[in-house]
Order: sequence, then C-alpha cells, then structure tokens
Amino acid sequence: MLRKACELASVFTVLILLCSAVGAQTSDSLEALNRKSHGLNEVADRILLQPAAKIYTKVCPLFVRKGVRNFFNNLDDINVALNDALQLKFRAAASDIGRLLINSSVGLGGLFDPASKMGLYKNQEDFGQTLAVWGVGSGSYFVIPLLGPSSIRDSMGLMVDAAFDPIWTLRDIRARNSLYALDRLHVRADLLSAESLVMGDRYLFFRNAYLQRREYLINDGEVEDEFGDEF
Repeated sequence: MLRKACELASVFTVLILLCSAVGAQTSDSLEALNRKSHGLNEVADRILLQPAAKIYTKVCPLFVRKGVRNFFNNLDDINVALNDALQLKFRAAASDIGRLLINSSVGLGGLFDPASKMGLYKNQEDFGQTLAVWGVGSGSYFVIPLLGPSSIRDSMGLMVDAAFDPIWTLRDIRARNSLYALDRLHVRADLLSAESLVMGDRYLFFRNAYLQRREYLINDGEVEDEFGDEF
C-alpha cells in the first residue's frame, strides 16, 4: 500500500508540474490537429457508434437501459467520492460514499438507485476538476482520438481516474473490454436525442459545448451563459 501511495504521489506531482506549465485559460492552439481527430471521431461515430446505439435503444427496453446507467453510475461514485475528498468537499464525499454503500447493497450492485430516493443525489467530480480546483491551468483544448473533446489538463486527469476505475482493474481482458464497450455504447445512446441540437460548424459546436460544460462542473454551476457566440 505504501509503495502504491508513493507511485500515485509521484504521478500527481508530474501532472501538476506539466499542467502548471500551460496557461490558465483554455485556448485552441491545437486546432489543426484537433480538427483531424474530430473528423476521425465523426467517421467512427457515423459508421460504428451511432448505428450500434440505435440498435441498443431499440433492442433494450427503458428499464434495462436505466439499470445499465445505474450500474455504471455506481462504479463512478468511487472516483467521485475520492475527488470530493481531494477537493476538501467532505460533506459531498460522505454523501457519495453513502450512495455507493446503499446502491451497492440495497440497490443490488448498483442496478437500482435507492440512494437518490433517500436524498443522496449523485455528484459529478473527476480528477480534471480536482486539478482545476487546485489552480492548475487547463491548457489547450484537445480532441482525443476515439474518445472525444478534452483539454491538456483533463486528458491527464483521465489517466488518474482510470487508475481508480474498477473496470480497468479487471484482469479478465474480455470482461474489462466488454464492460467498457457497454459503458460507451450506453453513453452514446443517451446522446441520440441531442443530435437535433447540433448546428453550424460541428467542431466548434462540440468544442464550445464541452468547454462550457467543464466550466459549469468546475464552478459547481456558478457560471455565466456565454454559449454559442462562435458558430
């Protein structure tokens, strides 16, 4: 455990040093590269993800999809609670630990969400937000191939979050990949209804939507609406 803690401390230190070297404001200095990655992601989505998500929505009834969502939300509460604590949000951390315990037991492994009915609502925290709270600059907007919108800071945060994701700790590669694929498929299916909202330059739309969403999460909802002035 001590060795693991030292390794994680070293990773945190490197991440903070790297991210501190970038600007506090999110720029798009990598736009040329980002547009290529965005184009690749659009092709993969059109050929694979979107058709698969439509089939998933038709084949699986709503209650099954809701159970899938609850299951992955329950796993995510592990990371959420850890990042609550790292941000010194101890009340939120206690709430999310309570959610995890209740939904993992009474909720049958997270398939149901009795914790929300008890007033323990899910929070949205990740290590990218934690770095922002610690004062680390976001750096350039960055589109990750096959994963989507991010920033230099958030992409580094993803690596830390993955270290605490129960799915990625599975030694059974087939089970791990199957669970990850199901998670991504469900997320894509949830976005099908938002397709009609996309307008203008799709790259700019997704960039602005992502950056506004991240600002909203980092500031716990206390942001001004400046969305959509560059389409």
